Amino acid sequence: MTVTLLLVIANVIISWQAFQRHDILDKLKHWPYAEKRNREYSRLLTGIFLHGDYIHLALNMYALYSFGTLVEHQFEALFGGTGGKILYLSMYLLSGVFANLMTYHKHQDQPAFASVGASGAVSGIMLSFVIFYPWVKLLLFYIIPIPGILASLLFLLYSSYAARKGHGFIDHTAHFWGAVFGFGFTFLLKPALLPYFINEVIQGISF
Repeated sequence: MTVTLLLVIANVIISWQAFQRHDILDKLKHWPYAEKRNREYSRLLTGIFLHGDYIHLALNMYALYSFGTLVEHQFEALFGGTGGKILYLSMYLLSGVFANLMTYHKHQDQPAFASVGASGAVSGIMLSFVIFYPWVKLLLFYIIPIPGILASLLFLLYSSYAARKGHGFIDHTAHFWGAVFGFGFTFLLKPALLPYFINEVIQGISF
């Protein structure tokens, strides 16, 4: 069984339990105010396995399975079977925690703010995917096919803009920083991927 599938199963089980019992949601959600006041730093990790509703869960798990399966395969090819799986899992978890750390810094004195979801971790997986497949067509808004490199740029620009505006209930700050972490972490693990990525982008533009 792949790490990606195990992560999907873990997200579904933990989120479903939280849907049934609000006390689980309260105990595990990413809540910067409580993390600072009560030193409940485990929430930085547990919050990435919870979701607000079934639609939120379904969208994140669809993205995780679609992108994660291919990224996990690339990590296994680069770092060996077991090593690749461990590093892939590490990237997923660290992307989510790093994303939550950024919102912790931003909202630690705001008791009304809390967030849940694997979006930061999944964003890290998605940007890692683009390193390997920059010109693969992705569906913007699930409708418009555009190259992955362009989709990732638009995603980062929009997430940054929305995070500054602070509109809605979506944690755009986590999306942005999770994506940035996954992108950088992949290059940190394998610096030789940087010239490969640049060459692929240039060749795609030239073509």
